Amino acid sequence: MRKMAQSLVLLLVAMPFMGAGFIAFSIPADQLDAQKVFWGEPTNFEKPGEVNYEEVIRATPEYKELKDKKVEKGTGKYWILLSKASDRAVQAISGFGEDTEYDLITAEGYLESLNPAIPADDVTKLIIKTMDPARKNAR
Repeated sequence: MRKMAQSLVLLLVAMPFMGAGFIAFSIPADQLDAQKVFWGEPTNFEKPGEVNYEEVIRATPEYKELKDKKVEKGTGKYWILLSKASDRAVQAISGFGEDTEYDLITAEGYLESLNPAIPADDVTKLIIKTMDPARKNAR
């Protein structure tokens, strides 16, 4: 009877991992840095992605305007454009998370730095593609 009870407990513990073939991950509370989590629930995820936030910022029209028009750093126009670029980047990351199977998106290198490290796909280029105006007009 005892052996059967142990087997039942083992089966109940293993069952969530057997169904879809996914392993659920969780960032330990003592290692959680909310500033590095852009999308998703860090306590329960199966398909994590990572993004180079600065690269996404640099791909925004607002950032390109900063560079093309050589807007002086520290001016009001500079900070407004940078804020708009940041908002656009965050919206693109969130939209990508909503539209794909990635259930957690973090800053590049963050999950890899945890103990134990959690593998993640680099989704930076995919997110940048979602910001392409020609692609949005084709939808």
